[in-house]
Amino acid sequence: MPTTPESAAYRSALEVIGAVDPVIAGAIAGELGNQRSQLKLIASENYASPAVLLAMGNWFSDKYAEGTVGHRFYAGCDYVDVVEGRAAALAKQIFGAAHAYVQPHSGIDANLVAFWAILSKEVEAPALAAAGVNHVNDLSPDAWETLRGALNGQRMLGMSLDAGGHLTHGFRPNISGKQFAQRSYGTDPTTGLLDYAEVRRMAQEFRPLVIVAGYSAYPRRVDFAAMRSIADEVGATLMVDMAHFSGLVAGKVLTGDHDPVPHAHIVTSTTHKSLRGPRGGIVLCGPELAEFVDKGCPLVLGGPMPHVMAAKAVAFAEASQPSFRDYAQRIVDNARALADGLLRRGATLVTGGTDNHLVLLDTNASYGLTGRQAESALLDGGVVTNRNSIPGDPNGAWYTSGVRLGTPALTTLGMGTAEMDEVADIIHGLLAATTPTAASAGPSKAKYTTTGGVADAARRRAGDLLTRHPLYPSVDLT
Repeated sequence: MPTTPESAAYRSALEVIGAVDPVIAGAIAGELGNQRSQLKLIASENYASPAVLLAMGNWFSDKYAEGTVGHRFYAGCDYVDVVEGRAAALAKQIFGAAHAYVQPHSGIDANLVAFWAILSKEVEAPALAAAGVNHVNDLSPDAWETLRGALNGQRMLGMSLDAGGHLTHGFRPNISGKQFAQRSYGTDPTTGLLDYAEVRRMAQEFRPLVIVAGYSAYPRRVDFAAMRSIADEVGATLMVDMAHFSGLVAGKVLTGDHDPVPHAHIVTSTTHKSLRGPRGGIVLCGPELAEFVDKGCPLVLGGPMPHVMAAKAVAFAEASQPSFRDYAQRIVDNARALADGLLRRGATLVTGGTDNHLVLLDTNASYGLTGRQAESALLDGGVVTNRNSIPGDPNGAWYTSGVRLGTPALTTLGMGTAEMDEVADIIHGLLAATTPTAASAGPSKAKYTTTGGVADAARRRAGDLLTRHPLYPSVDLT
């Protein structure tokens, strides 16, 4: 095939890198080979466009730019201002937000900026006003210690991990759990769906400063208007982490009460996943929190990464095109087709299906496997997933009893509902042919055996799908 601009760019880049460190150049090329040979069903992964990827590899990486547009602590940030301003303007456009902060390096950074913006507005600002000072440096040592105690003694209510919440929503192993006193709301044990009456009861009892909504493994839509009503009743700030489904919001698949931006006080997201951008984070809010969010540096962040902000801007420009709405809808259509295909083959799914981009397969109930065994057996067959807890998981957070499946990446490749049924057949065939290996104390939770030849056959079928729907067809490294 003729050499494309993308092929020339990546060949040249690998040649330059390889001249310094051939191991790294080989790993970069190897990763492309891996991704081209595996069906990517990890719900938190996607394929960024060559334009997004190339926007990250440039001399913006060399520039420090603490501060915000027009208010930097370093000179020479003219073009950083262009990049950050463009990214923020596009983010506001695609999400319909009043304010956008595009500096966070990741989802956890975005969440930390949001948490501390809330604390700054609701705890620190009133304390400074009461003391008659404008800055924390003007407080006496005793007053500062009192404020520090107040900042570190607030309460958060978030979704439990096994119900589909996220580690950064106040759980002890994460800094958010060490910062806040946290309680978790779960899902109805029969339906697996959010019980808003129970969330309201817990909020009225616990009286949190922050209620966190959003999920990493909940296969249904959330009523954010109901969550805002609960927050308002108890005087809490509603924060929504839409990292997983932000592409569905940008693509106008999630609208009305299912769109968090009009209802939440503050919204965070990653920029990869369903949004299909670079790895990074953003924060969206209204005017009342904007000044506190913009202090993300030095509040939480150091210098921003202008090269990644450039890639965010490119991804946001892509998401502003009409074709992205079609893409977002096809993500959901494909997830439903994948769920239906698994159900027809006898699998058990958490909540019995999906309304968004992900499917949560109960591997224990379906195949007598832990999530770890299922994840490994699927990888043997060329299917990349991640093990995931399910509500009331009997195997805990390490081995788990489920596998999370997502359709954003395969949808990017152009696969549709017919291909999703074939993927469901590959998954079912692999797992139905897999059994736990016997151990001294009973079945192993990690080791397994797959019937001979099944994994090889699955890899061939996966390879055929990927041949028909190639990854980065415009990039040829040979």
